[in-house]
Amino acid sequence: MKENFYTETTESPENDFDISLRPQDLEQFCGQRKVKERLALMVEAASNRGDVLSHILLSGPPGLGKTTLAHIIAAATGNHLHCTSGPQIEKAGDLAGILTNLKRGDVLFIDEIHRLHPAIEEYLYPAMEDYRLDIIIDQGPNARTIELSLPRFTLVGATTRAGMLTSPLRSRFTMTNRLDYYSAEELTHIVTRSAELLVTEIEPGGALEIASRARGTPRVANSLLRWVRDYAQVKANGIITATVADQALAMIDIDDDGLDEMDKRILESVIYKFDGGPVGLSSLAVATGEDASTIEEVYEPYLIMQGMLARTPRGRVAMKKAYLKIGATPPKDTQSAEIELDLGNSTDG
Repeated sequence: MKENFYTETTESPENDFDISLRPQDLEQFCGQRKVKERLALMVEAASNRGDVLSHILLSGPPGLGKTTLAHIIAAATGNHLHCTSGPQIEKAGDLAGILTNLKRGDVLFIDEIHRLHPAIEEYLYPAMEDYRLDIIIDQGPNARTIELSLPRFTLVGATTRAGMLTSPLRSRFTMTNRLDYYSAEELTHIVTRSAELLVTEIEPGGALEIASRARGTPRVANSLLRWVRDYAQVKANGIITATVADQALAMIDIDDDGLDEMDKRILESVIYKFDGGPVGLSSLAVATGEDASTIEEVYEPYLIMQGMLARTPRGRVAMKKAYLKIGATPPKDTQSAEIELDLGNSTDG
């Protein structure tokens, strides 16, 4: 049977950089204060009872620390971590192979859990509630069910699209935690810590410069730090100052607001090609040459958070801040009023 899980000792080499910077416990984990408090309390309570930790759902945009928290939860409980993702579990046999390899107290981490096939979800329900797995063998008159007992385990699910989770699956998680974007202060702390782990000299101004352009996301901050470190080693004797960071980020087209070339292309397309909108997602994808799901999941959230783009019932609309950003003439007051009216009735269409 094909194995669809891997442990923390078999991470792929290309992820070594991120793993080396990953906090090892909740004290080292910066930000998400309320989430950390809840998790710490759950871990302590389960430990005091000698019980297995309840199932936990982590939601939020990519790069905010969902996988890191899964590693921390496993370490805090002193148990083994098994990792997989929703698309990897293609059939019931795959799920059975994963679940039957768990030991009592183990943590099963399913990333992008909203992408589980509905038929697989049906098998997961009794596994989460009653710690049993019902496998159907054969078909038609010869079909029969085999019940497998499972050890008590903890399922940690992660999703970037919480709204796509089915109600039955969501209700089986004891605790649901949403991770929010980080402040510049929190990201500055993360960048400083990462620089120390990488044995890279960085000044407070340099750390703040990187943090302020990291789109509120630690993964982006660490990625930018890696680039700025390389730039500093070649151009500035290895010392990251505010000026060096600015020059390094300008070289890869990351501006003061954290917008890159594709962000600006999206805004320019909405304003110049579609007269400021509204424009549908598929049309915007064709105009920018980018995949629609990538625009919706990667670029749009930050542009909306910055007040440059808005979703309305009729499509995407460029806001006044977007016009000013790219140096275009902002819409007239009547157009602004229409946009505000649409926003009042907005959906995710």
